[in-house]
Formats: sequence, structure tokens, C-alpha cells
Amino acid sequence: MDKRNIDEIEFTIFDTETTGLNPQSGDRIVEIAGIKFKGNERAETFQSLVNPGRPVSAAAFAVNGITQEMLRDAPPASEVIPKFLDFIGESCLCSYNAAFDQGFLHNELKLLEIGLPANAVADILKISRRLLPGLERYSLRYVADSLGIKNEQKHRALSDVELTLDVFGRLKEILALKGIEGFANFMCLFGINCVLLEDINNQRLARLQEAIDLQVRLKIKYLSGLATVSEREVIPMEIRQEKNRNYLVGHCCLRNEQRTFRVDGILHFEII
Repeated sequence: MDKRNIDEIEFTIFDTETTGLNPQSGDRIVEIAGIKFKGNERAETFQSLVNPGRPVSAAAFAVNGITQEMLRDAPPASEVIPKFLDFIGESCLCSYNAAFDQGFLHNELKLLEIGLPANAVADILKISRRLLPGLERYSLRYVADSLGIKNEQKHRALSDVELTLDVFGRLKEILALKGIEGFANFMCLFGINCVLLEDINNQRLARLQEAIDLQVRLKIKYLSGLATVSEREVIPMEIRQEKNRNYLVGHCCLRNEQRTFRVDGILHFEII
């Protein structure tokens, strides 16, 4: 299991602007940008318009203001996407609503017949929802405002990356206050569909199952749905899966009752 601290990891926050919302219907990337950094130190910046070879929808233009004229002399995806892959290297990719940007990036790779990169991917929207429960909305602008960040959102790729980087910095401070600083815990909580996440989950489930088989008592550090971190003594009973999520069912000695804990919320556990 990766024992590095979050600040020891090289991240790339990236964003895409597109012709529309659905790559399966032929929508394409028209702009892609990223900032690579480690800790609080920026390393590199990437930004490029992309000629999609198709019109930008009126709805997309209303959001990002990217015109056909701006894209006429822009390089095609066959030039831009390989350069972007070189730029990100082996860094951990992050974006706000990562499934959207990953979906478009994967579509461009498929069209170019390039295999998917093995980079770990984390979703900053997922972090916001877990650490800031109870917000009315979770748009990037609304979350930034709730964190006291007043930078303008221009709905252009690099501008949105800058704003997302500021949000990520504030969220990382909240994680540190809760004692969540290890990269393995970070990925278990906020990662999406990657080999590293699967490996972390499998190792954690195997260790929990061993504790169940041994009938021992565990001391766990747990992040609840209310974003509070607590320590409890638990007698583990079974692992249950519901809707593609794993849960530990056990007797909580603090509450003196059977409780269910999300496995991805168990930050640390040890045999007492």
C-alpha cells in the first residue's frame, strides 16, 4: 500500500471545454488545460485550443464563449492529446466532476486509438461533497464561494483549473485538520476507477476479513458522512456490499449496538 503523504504526490488538475455534453453523440474537446504541482509548488502549465472538426453547440458557446473562428487554426486532437499525455506523465489526475472530463479525454483517446493511461484519478467534486456536507449546491463557483475564494470563474479551461486548484488547496487544509494526510486514504475516499484504488480496497478488505475470521476487536479511525473523524472500538462481524459500495458491519462498543461503517471511511484500524 502506498504510504506517501499527499504532499509527496505529483498532481495534475485539468479541465476541458467541449462542443456539447455527450461524447457518445459526437461531442468533442475544444480546449484542454492543466496545472501540475506537488505540495504547494507549481511545476508546469498546459493549455491548448483543439479544433474538433465539428461545430460548437449554441449551448456550449453560451457557457465558454469559444467560437468557430477561434478554433479554425487550432491544432487537431491528434496533435494536442499526445502532448497532454506527455505533460501529465505519471501524476495523479484531478478535476472537478472528474467523470465528465475523463469521459471526454477517454473518447479522444479512443478516436486516436491510444490506450487509456494508468494514472490515478481523484474527483474534487467528490471531496467537496464529503468534506462540506449540507451545502445547497456543489457547483465549482458555489463551493469556491463557501470556502472564501473570490477568483472569477470564466468557464475557460485554464481559468477553471486555476479556480479548482484554489479549491483543492482549501480542501487539503481541511483534510489535514482531520488527520487525513496519507495518499492511500485520500485515494480510497476520493479516487475513481483506477488500478491503485482497486488495489487499496482489496488490501483493506482482506485485512478486515482476517480480523473477522480471528474474531478480534478493532480500534478504528472513521470519517463519517457528517465529515467528522472519530475513534471507536468495534467487534467486526461481516463485510457487506450494497450498490457497489463495501460496508463493515460490527458491534460498536461506543454505542453498544450494531453499526454499519463505509469501508472507504475507515481511515485506520488496528487490533486491540
